[in-house]
Amino acid sequence: MSAALPAFVALAAYLLGSLSFAVLLSRAFGLPDPRSYGSGNPGATNVLRSGKKAAAVMTLLLDAAKGLLPVWAVQQFGAPHGLGEGTAALAGLAAFLGHLWPVFFGFKGGKGVATAAGVLLGLNPWLALATLASFAIILFFFRYVSLASIVAALFAPFYQLLIWGGGPAAVAIGAMSVLLVWRHAANIQKLLAGTESRFGQKAVAPPSPQPPASRQGPP
Repeated sequence: MSAALPAFVALAAYLLGSLSFAVLLSRAFGLPDPRSYGSGNPGATNVLRSGKKAAAVMTLLLDAAKGLLPVWAVQQFGAPHGLGEGTAALAGLAAFLGHLWPVFFGFKGGKGVATAAGVLLGLNPWLALATLASFAIILFFFRYVSLASIVAALFAPFYQLLIWGGGPAAVAIGAMSVLLVWRHAANIQKLLAGTESRFGQKAVAPPSPQPPASRQGPP
């Protein structure tokens, strides 16, 4: 197998991950840019703060799908070309990196929670279910999406290594976990300060700047 083929798969996955559906769907629904209010994060949780639940749900599903699709494609069609678990893990990680640093949006992306969930679903559905359960439990009791995301990110590689062992998938999951926690650094500070927004809390977008009033001279 040529090394060029896994590299091409990774590039295609990165480009797919670079599609910021939070921004694209906000434009389609006539909503403010999610980077301009709330946490400033182009993700489903911030889109939800706009009050448009349909846009938030679609953002969540599409962000997850762009993590799942590259992994699924390699698993379904890669074997005849010598592409296996390593390339599937690489594709998932590349899609995740695309969400964090999207080439189409000035390399300023989101935190990657939904995209990472899609990658987990493709690599190991049982791991995805266990991680989702951890996320849901923390969210139910504490109502902080950021806290639930951080806990789930920390538990995912632990579950993988404890139950399914190492390998390329474990490396990709570990890398995503580290990056997810790092991307939540500001949220961790807010959690410690008690200023973090709770799930479903609506944030009002800043008003559009008004042109300065014309100044008239003395009569």
